[in-house]
Amino acid sequence: MLAKQAVGQGAASRKYDVLTALGTMACAETSSVQRTILRFMTLITARYNWLRDELSIGRADIARLWQVNERTVKRELAKLKTRGWLTVKRPAARGRVTVYSIDWANILEASRPTWSNVGPDLEARLGGAPEPARSKVVAFPTVETAGQGGWGRAAAILQGEDPAFYANWCAGLESSGVSDGVLELIAPSAFHAQYLQTQGYDKLFHAVRRGLPEVARMVVAGKRPG
Repeated sequence: MLAKQAVGQGAASRKYDVLTALGTMACAETSSVQRTILRFMTLITARYNWLRDELSIGRADIARLWQVNERTVKRELAKLKTRGWLTVKRPAARGRVTVYSIDWANILEASRPTWSNVGPDLEARLGGAPEPARSKVVAFPTVETAGQGGWGRAAAILQGEDPAFYANWCAGLESSGVSDGVLELIAPSAFHAQYLQTQGYDKLFHAVRRGLPEVARMVVAGKRPG
């Protein structure tokens, strides 16, 4: 999971990579879009909780941070939601501000065309070769799931029910087995793992439970270098 890895070894470089992707895209955009992205990056660096994938801050505080009025804040947040970069994780309630989640998959896909302006090293770390234009997520390398027991059965179920989700996010997973009711899956990268732990967890776990009914909990971790 990227959020967990972002507080361990290599954390700084991963944070810098995704912020670089955003910044490089901003440099190629119009001044209006540049301003929106700059404001978004300021929110991330100032208030985003990488461990919990949470951005928790009220409009008045955002207005002060951006040095604008709350009407402008409302418009800018709407733009970020429309782009699919920001989603509401928990709506505001009495005495509590809205908690947002950041969809890094959408952000990285939007910024992909400008990665080469940084260099092949960034392209390699963030996802490699482009996927077909019709897809909205970052493609990852695949491995053969046959012979992986219950995970192989779960993978087959998922592939039959949602081929696109399976191809983009699940075909590259490896199973470390089940221990004390916990299934550990290894993803090709920390970012890949984060997406499955946050955005894709329910769909994946539902298939896992049917292939491996003894599993009570699932953990997706990024593959360690070397």
